Amino acid sequence: MRTNAKRKVLAVAAAMLSTGGVVLAQDSKLSRFTKKEPPCGITLSIIEQREEPVIAKGMPGTEHNKYGFEGGCVLKLEGVYHLFTSEMVDDPVHDKMMLAHWTSPDGLAWTRRDTMYESSGSRDPKDIRSALWAPMPVYNEEEARWNMFHVSYTPNDYGRIWRAVSSTKGREGIHGPWVDHEVLLEPDPEWEGVAGRASIFPYPVNGKWMAFYGSADHRTWWSVGLLSAERLAGPWKRENALNPVTFSGVLGTENPVVTRLKSGRYVAVFDTLKNKPAKSYQMDGYLIGYADSADGAHWSAAKQLEVDCTKLWVGDIRTPLGLVEEADGTFTMFYTGFQRSKKGESKGWREYRNVGMLKLRLSVNE
Repeated sequence: MRTNAKRKVLAVAAAMLSTGGVVLAQDSKLSRFTKKEPPCGITLSIIEQREEPVIAKGMPGTEHNKYGFEGGCVLKLEGVYHLFTSEMVDDPVHDKMMLAHWTSPDGLAWTRRDTMYESSGSRDPKDIRSALWAPMPVYNEEEARWNMFHVSYTPNDYGRIWRAVSSTKGREGIHGPWVDHEVLLEPDPEWEGVAGRASIFPYPVNGKWMAFYGSADHRTWWSVGLLSAERLAGPWKRENALNPVTFSGVLGTENPVVTRLKSGRYVAVFDTLKNKPAKSYQMDGYLIGYADSADGAHWSAAKQLEVDCTKLWVGDIRTPLGLVEEADGTFTMFYTGFQRSKKGESKGWREYRNVGMLKLRLSVNE
């Protein structure tokens, strides 16, 4: 009994250290195998949905881009929107990629600034950078530099998470150039699938760091878990007592992006997919998932923002690119999605993916 009690105390202490003093107790697991999470404390509602994309095939800056955009995030610095995203520039689709940086003064007119990285597109199974995805910039006050997290894949879809650092010091270093520092996360069979590590988004919590990371089998399920670290550079530790984070119950979750509101509340937005679909992926998505957290570690169950795609250019929403809190209290959300096909002309995965925009209102539930 004493040995068991001692182990329990040590386990709780370790959990507190790894998450900045937040106790990740066994009876408060957020797992698809355990009890239901608390309800979400906010509601997102659509104020405006633009009927046409803000970046589309044929616009300046897309000449090299064969299949369009997916993943990444948008942030706003000194009145300028910055989009960091994955461009599917050529065949093989999903492998021959560029990680790109775009800017806009108003969210409507965009300029492509540069290519941060380009993948090989190789079919060599030993090539760990055959494909590159999901660029996520995070400013590190400790280094006074921007860090760029992203995912690399082998041709068989095995993912690794990388950290790059801007060569330019200060917040103006958002434009790079970028230098890869290390692979941050290697595999763990606890719950992760054949996709390895498929996404990451770090965010600060109590002077330390947490991050969502994703995994999947790319056919029947998509899920996410939590990491923690003392420093942004790592080492990063899986919070296995909390993983995987259920969010949407029987629905799958992909690519969470976290925003901390001025009120201190954390909000995550993410792509909602169907687990166990009739096919490997069903292109009929109109749901954007979201959840909130008071401490950045314990998250609510998800709610789903339903987008009426019948009135829009998009036939299937893929990845929300985060929330931008505006001066008037509203929020701007950019997202990627498949261009709506003409009847009988669907190209499946080869359909072009554009960037769209929503204006949202966030209400705190009573």
